Amino acid sequence: MTPYLKKGNRRLIVLGDRVLISPSKGEERTKVGLYLPQTVSERESVQSGTVMATGPGTPLAEPIDLDNEPWKSYQNKMRYVPMEVNIGDQVIFLKKAAVEIKYDGKTYLVVPQSAILVILREDSE
Repeated sequence: MTPYLKKGNRRLIVLGDRVLISPSKGEERTKVGLYLPQTVSERESVQSGTVMATGPGTPLAEPIDLDNEPWKSYQNKMRYVPMEVNIGDQVIFLKKAAVEIKYDGKTYLVVPQSAILVILREDSE
């Protein structure tokens, strides 16, 4: 999974458990046949889109090793709970949790993974 969207020599980096989504416009039918009509998305508090980039996941706190002496240095390597969504997944998410941004002339939504309700993923089999 890529935690950024690259355009030229600049990168839009997604942090933590957030997902960068390209929102769907109007009625869009996926390859598996599920669609969210525009009338439903305007009336309800859900929206659909395509995952463009993801953050590394939810950070986990490193347990303190009591056997180490405080004067010794050790490297604290950050660990994460992995993301459930992948780039290219179609998702349905809560609109109220989304933050709209514009990058390189396109509109994207940044959504926490907890606001994603459904993932539509094509099987690679």
